[in-house]
Amino acid sequence: MQEISGKTKNIQELLAGASYGIDYYQREYKWHTKQVAELLEDLSTRFLDDYSENDTTKDVANYGHYFLGSIVVSQADDKRHIVDGQQRLTTLTLLLIYLHNEQRDNAKKVSIESLIYDDDFGEKTFKLSVPERNACIEALFNQQNFDPHKSSESVQNLYARYNDIEELFPDDLKDVVLPLFIYWLIRKVQLVEITAYADEDAYTIFETMNDRGLSLSPTDMLKGFLLANIDNAEKRQEANNLIKKWLLTFSDYDKDTESDFFKAWFRSQYAQKIRERKKDAHPQDFDLIGTEYHRWVRNNIKQIGLDDGEQFFQWIIRDFDFYANAYKIALEASRKRMPGLESIRYNADHGFTQQLQLLLAPLVPEDDKETVKQKMGIVADFLDCWLNLRLWNFKSNAYSSMQYAVFVVIKDIRGLGIAELRETLTKRLLDEKKNLSFEEPTRLNQFSAKTLHRQLARFIDWLEQQSGLPGKYEDYIVRRGKNAYEIEHIWANHYERHTDEFPQQKEFDEWRNMIGDLLLLPKKVNASLNDADYDHKIKHYIKENILAQSLHDLSYQNNPGFRQTIEKYQLPFKVHANFKKADVEQRNALYCALAEKIWSSGRIAGENN
Repeated sequence: MQEISGKTKNIQELLAGASYGIDYYQREYKWHTKQVAELLEDLSTRFLDDYSENDTTKDVANYGHYFLGSIVVSQADDKRHIVDGQQRLTTLTLLLIYLHNEQRDNAKKVSIESLIYDDDFGEKTFKLSVPERNACIEALFNQQNFDPHKSSESVQNLYARYNDIEELFPDDLKDVVLPLFIYWLIRKVQLVEITAYADEDAYTIFETMNDRGLSLSPTDMLKGFLLANIDNAEKRQEANNLIKKWLLTFSDYDKDTESDFFKAWFRSQYAQKIRERKKDAHPQDFDLIGTEYHRWVRNNIKQIGLDDGEQFFQWIIRDFDFYANAYKIALEASRKRMPGLESIRYNADHGFTQQLQLLLAPLVPEDDKETVKQKMGIVADFLDCWLNLRLWNFKSNAYSSMQYAVFVVIKDIRGLGIAELRETLTKRLLDEKKNLSFEEPTRLNQFSAKTLHRQLARFIDWLEQQSGLPGKYEDYIVRRGKNAYEIEHIWANHYERHTDEFPQQKEFDEWRNMIGDLLLLPKKVNASLNDADYDHKIKHYIKENILAQSLHDLSYQNNPGFRQTIEKYQLPFKVHANFKKADVEQRNALYCALAEKIWSSGRIAGENN
C-alpha cells in the first residue's frame, strides 16, 4: 500500500481547490427525503446554537465547528474520484446550488459559485462532475425546467432531493440570516478527506471502514443495558427474544426504522423539555433523545420508572411490545390507506416526518386495539387539518418550523382518553384558525406545486367518495412516470386571449396561478390540451375526474350522487360555459369551501362529514 494522507478540511477548502468524479463501480445516489431532512436539521440546530439576532457576518468567525464525517478519495495524477462519501458530497452540492439560487437577488450575497463549478474557458465544469448527472445539475443551477422521468435512478433522486431542500430549508435561516449561515456552512463545517494514490488502496480503506470493527449502534447499547438489568435468566432470554423479533420486523422497512421507533416512543411518552432556540441554550430531553436515546434512557431510569430487574422486564414485555406494535400499524398506514387511519397516509405524503411520535403520544399500554386505532385516527385527522391549513396559507411544515409546536402538542395529548383527546385537539385547531383560514384562495408558485397537487387530489378523492364512487387518491398523487397526473391551468398561457380583462401580463399571470384556475389531469391529457382554448378543453374535461367534469353541464345530469353531495354540503358548484375572471373567482370560492369542509374541526370533534 502506498502512502495514505488524511486532512481535516472545511467545505470551502474541500471544494475550492479540487474537482471530483465518481468511479463506475460506485452505487447510485440513493438519499431519500428523510436523510435530507436530518442533515438540514443537524446543520440548522448547530448553527442556531451560536447565532444571536444582532450578529453580523464577522461574528461567524467565532462560531463553533461542526464535523460532517469523512470521505475517501482516490487520486491519480490530477483526477480525484470519490470512493466513499458521495451521498454526503452530492447532497452538499445540491444544498450549495439551492443557497446560490436563494440569494440571487440579495445585495449581500455570499459568493459560492467557485464551490459549485470551475470556469473552464467560459464553460462550467462542476466540482462534482458525473456526465450522466450534469444536465440535471446545470438545470437546477440555472433554475430551468428539467424532466427526470427517463433518467437514471441517481438523476431522479438528485432532482427530487433538490426539491426536498427547497421545501424543507428552515425559515429561521432565510432573509438576513442567510449570509451568516452560508459563511458558517462553508467555513465551519468540516470533513476529513482521506486520500489514497491508488484505486486498490482507496477501496481497501473503504472496505475497512465499512466492514470491519463496526462500533455498536445506539440500539445495541440500549438493548445491552436493558437486558443487563434483568437478573432472572429466563426473563432476560424472553425479553431478548422479544427485542430481536421487533428489530427483525423493523429491518424489513429500512435501516433507520429501529432507531426512529425508539426516538418516537421516548419522545412521545417521556420528553419534558426541549431546547430553546437561542444562543447558548442547552439540549433537553426532546433533543437528547434524538441524538443519543440509549444514553438518555440510562440517565433517566427513575423518570421512566425503572428501579429493579422486574420493572426492566415489564417495560420490555409490556411497554416496548405495545408501542412497537402501534408503531408498526402507523408505518403500514403510512404506506397504504387503512380504514379509520387514512390521514396517516395523507400526512406521510406531505413528507411530515414528525407524525409518528404524535400518533404514539396519547396511547397507554392498557389501550385495546380499537382504542389504539381510534386515538391514532383522531391525531392523524388533526394533523391532516393542521398541516393543510398551514400549507394553504404558505406556512412551512419543515422540521425546524414545527418542532416546538409538535413538542407542545405531544405534552398536551400524552395519555389522554378519547373524549379528552378530541376536545384538546379540536381546541388546538380552532386556535390555529384564529390566525389562519381557508377563506382566501391559495395559489400556485415555484414552492407550492407539490402541495397543490396533493390538495387537488384530496378534493377529487373526497368528492368521488361522497358521491358513492371509489376514490382514486393513490392514482391522482402520482407525479412521475407514464401514469402521472399534472396540474392543469384552465387558461392556456396566452395573455393575448385575455387582454379585455387584464391590462397587464403580470396581473393575468397572478390570476392564472390562483387555485380556481387549476385542475388535475393525466399527464398525457394535460400535454395534449396545453395551448387549447376553453371551448376545446371543456369537451375533454367531461371525460376526466369529477372536479374537471364539474365545469360541464353534463356532469350534473344522470349523476344523483354528485348532486346529493352538492346539496348536502351546500357546495357552490356551477356550470361554466365560458371561463373568465369572474369564473376563476367562483372556482376560488368553491375550492375554499371544499378545503373548509374536508379539513374542518368537526372531523376532530367526531362530527360526521
